[in-house]
Amino acid sequence: MSASASLIPELEDVIQHGSAEKRAKTLQRIANLFVDSAPQFNEDHIGLFDDVLCRLVVEIESKALAEMSQSLAPIPNAPSELMRKLAHDDDIIIAGPVLAQSARLKDVDLVDIAKTKGQAHLFAISGRDGIGESVTDVLVRRGDPEVVHSVAGNQSARLSDGGFSALVQRSQTDGALAEKVGARPDIPPHLFRDLLVRATAVVQQRLLASARPETQTEVRRALDKVTKDFGKETTRDYSEALRTVFEMQQAGKLGEPELVEFAQDRKYEEMVAAISLLSDVPVEAADRLMGGDRPDPILILCKAKAYGWPTARAIIMSRPSAKGTSSHSLDAAFANFEKLSPATAQRVVRFWQVRDPDAVA
Repeated sequence: MSASASLIPELEDVIQHGSAEKRAKTLQRIANLFVDSAPQFNEDHIGLFDDVLCRLVVEIESKALAEMSQSLAPIPNAPSELMRKLAHDDDIIIAGPVLAQSARLKDVDLVDIAKTKGQAHLFAISGRDGIGESVTDVLVRRGDPEVVHSVAGNQSARLSDGGFSALVQRSQTDGALAEKVGARPDIPPHLFRDLLVRATAVVQQRLLASARPETQTEVRRALDKVTKDFGKETTRDYSEALRTVFEMQQAGKLGEPELVEFAQDRKYEEMVAAISLLSDVPVEAADRLMGGDRPDPILILCKAKAYGWPTARAIIMSRPSAKGTSSHSLDAAFANFEKLSPATAQRVVRFWQVRDPDAVA
């Protein structure tokens, strides 16, 4: 600590009477001294630095604090109280490096920050190495899509069953998130199956393709079970139709015109498969929605995708149950289609993406 002796006489004067500029310069000198000799200091020495630096950071401009945060955050034995003070700063430029790197922050600190700060702070925490379940629970609950994707992709993060359940729920309308969650080696088997059940056919195949070789057999077994479970509710085989429309989608040739063409050509399986991919609704759900007597689900799906009435009419008329549909019924369907707002339709479709349509149809 002899290197710091020349600083001691000026500290009290700077703290009590120094200008912001002088405080900043002294702060930088002491921070540099710590960085240069950090491995040599014991906890008593670090406590002294902690006390001095915490007193000096008052009323220091953001730029100086941000620079200090950058330099001290990676140091394992950085002053702990100072690290907590910087981590709680509302300015993410100051807090970010500490939140992302500092080993001095405990899970209790991170939980408190995750509960009270904005999404930028949550995102900084989400990429930390080895964050615990209490932290990830808050991140998954409060985080925006960017934060949640980061948590799911952080293989060192520990997730509780509740955290995994929340991720599976949020994956139902987010195929990319589903793939990240499914790729985690620590996902509980029952939740992995739930993920597969709720995923679209395309995401199911991507989960299979991205699985590690040693787990692909297990994944296929789960997919087979999902298929058998749903096979009890539908007698149609959509496997070939799904392959056809998926290839069209990959080639950029699947959209409203192709959907109308399937409907007009009475290619029912291809039409339902196309609706499944275009609306991100599981094909089994799309089958049940199309198989009912009422046209309302078709109106909702088309309105949510901003398709026109001719498309909705073509789909209505292509259904097996459409034989004998009267012009009066079509007029009533058109009137309902015109009244339906896109926002309402999209909310209902999101509900169908995560729930059995039989419960609400």
